Amino acid sequence: MNVITVPSPISRFERNLTWWVLACILAGLTLGKLFPDFFQTLGALNVAEVNLPVAVLIWLMIVPMLLKIDFKTMADVLAHRRGIGVTLFINWMVKPFSMALLAWVFIRHLFGDLLPAAQIDSYIAGLILLAAAPCTAMVFVWSGLCGGEPRFTLSQVALNDAIMLFAFAPLVALLLGLSRIAVPWETLFLSVLLFIIVPVVISQFVREVMFSGCEKFIDRLIKRIQPVSLSALLATLVLLFGFQGQQIIAQPFIIALLAVPILIQVYFNAMLAYWLNKKLKVAHCVAAPSALIGASNFFELAVATAIALFGFHSGAALATVVGVLIEVPVMLSVVFIVNRSRHWYENS
Repeated sequence: MNVITVPSPISRFERNLTWWVLACILAGLTLGKLFPDFFQTLGALNVAEVNLPVAVLIWLMIVPMLLKIDFKTMADVLAHRRGIGVTLFINWMVKPFSMALLAWVFIRHLFGDLLPAAQIDSYIAGLILLAAAPCTAMVFVWSGLCGGEPRFTLSQVALNDAIMLFAFAPLVALLLGLSRIAVPWETLFLSVLLFIIVPVVISQFVREVMFSGCEKFIDRLIKRIQPVSLSALLATLVLLFGFQGQQIIAQPFIIALLAVPILIQVYFNAMLAYWLNKKLKVAHCVAAPSALIGASNFFELAVATAIALFGFHSGAALATVVGVLIEVPVMLSVVFIVNRSRHWYENS
């Protein structure tokens, strides 16, 4: 049985989210320039390349989404196996290889004369690392904004994490032509712990212990804390651009060139997943998060791997950072597309 999740009415705050995002990008760049020491201090609060202030904000973003999940009904997610199949196909059979092709076309050939020749291989490696790691935590935010089926989203994230443990290193090694990859396992395990296990435990404690599974009170709580979730999203954007503001100001042209294949890859994979779900007659509440999961990236793992393999100041590290910078605004644009096309998806 396909459960249709209808998004709640969009608030005025959400309708103007694009302008808030632009304001936060400018605020992050400005504050990062004015108070570099403060942002460097916050940026240094890392454990295994996972930034702790950002981790706290991500908890605030994804716990409202996880509160919607009743684990007693998780078996119902099998009804969405076609959507799961589409997302796995995009994440593991399309996205890494399409990025390798786009990086080769744009970075090595079309933009080759515009980039430092010594860094071209490193830039390509960073883009491949970014595409080989499917997103985890932020997917819950995107799914919530497009009325996604929360149990499907959780099951898909869990599957991607499990596959990543075995497939990430061999896949990256194949695409980079290396004999072995030094995977930053601490980053991978800590991210799963912080961004999946801990929020799930918190949300289920609130659902089953504090509210005894009463949907009426849980719904009230979700509506009350939803503005906190969106505010945390915007605060994350300020921090990310504050952390990297000096790099953007120092080399905007290179960052703009690196962003081109990332943008094409995001929209290509999102729309391919969306179209495949439509052809397979998958419910929109599954197709929308499927498209978003297929397009977004696990940038913490990508950045950590790039630094471990090529160094902190390498082109690979810079390429993964570009992915971090454009992740939020680009994924919000994909959310906008799948929301606005819902009528077309369900009726054409």
